[in-house]
Amino acid sequence: MLTRLQEWPRTSFVREPTPLIQAPNLAQTLGRTPADVLLKMDAESGFALGGNKARKLEFELAPDRLKGATHVITCGGPQSNHARLTAAAAARLGLKCVLVVNGDTPPPHKGNAYLHRLFGAEIRPVATQKDRDPTMAEVAAEVEADGGHALVIPLGASTPLGSLGYVRAATEIDAQLRDHPHAGDTWIFVSASSCGTYAGLALGFTLLERTDVRLVGVSADISRAEILDLTERLATRAGELLGAHAPLLTGLLHPTDDYVGPGYGIHSDASEEATALLGRTEGVLLDPAYTAKTAAAMLDWAQSGRIPREDRMILWHTGGYPTALAL
Repeated sequence: MLTRLQEWPRTSFVREPTPLIQAPNLAQTLGRTPADVLLKMDAESGFALGGNKARKLEFELAPDRLKGATHVITCGGPQSNHARLTAAAAARLGLKCVLVVNGDTPPPHKGNAYLHRLFGAEIRPVATQKDRDPTMAEVAAEVEADGGHALVIPLGASTPLGSLGYVRAATEIDAQLRDHPHAGDTWIFVSASSCGTYAGLALGFTLLERTDVRLVGVSADISRAEILDLTERLATRAGELLGAHAPLLTGLLHPTDDYVGPGYGIHSDASEEATALLGRTEGVLLDPAYTAKTAAAMLDWAQSGRIPREDRMILWHTGGYPTALAL
């Protein structure tokens, strides 16, 4: 099944492997050894200011799917990391890009809103999140009527196909961890919203039979129950693409919605403290929507004793630098 994954068509965007580094100063703050606290830096993927969406887009924008395509259409908020990377990927591939954006901001544009335009995307603003999918369908129909062909990518590229990018990422970190032997379990903290990243990692570690991994999905907006439902459905369908039909490993998934705070993209006290601590101790920048809250969860779990002393923790940094700098 993993052999099938390696043979799957994809367009390379990510500079692999992304760094897996120790965070010794953060570890000291938490009373741990440097080997107990690691950062997986998908923020440094080497494409369009980094981020996790590039791994999904490698599969969504594979050569076999692009035959005859003239446009790529996707959606998100005005500071969407996914929209940024999709626009950049379209530019690299010589395709036109249309972004359906809810809540678009007036100029002067900052952060991802600026980069969406810099990469040449056309912005189609809509009033609400519910308007995004029907508007993408309308834009695709317009393109077809004009003689073109549009590839529509759902929110976050969180599809069974896109999730294969993080099955691949699980095999990547599995190889990296061989250089970091450890006796206890490994707790990986990663953001969860549209859940393609979380589902891909869950499927990957299941196929690798990594019974020593605990995968903590930290919600940016949705409930714990929604994370479980989305993750299991995406992982099941992604597994079917690879010919895998087994359930996810027991004890692997540990989703939480305890760190959403005031809402999506809005700082909480805990996320601000996490942002300050990672910046002060490791020179690592976190964004308010995702990584700051994921780091807040990891710090709280470590300090409260939910992560046993013999275990280690990894913060999977999924990017978001432009968003952090837009505030």
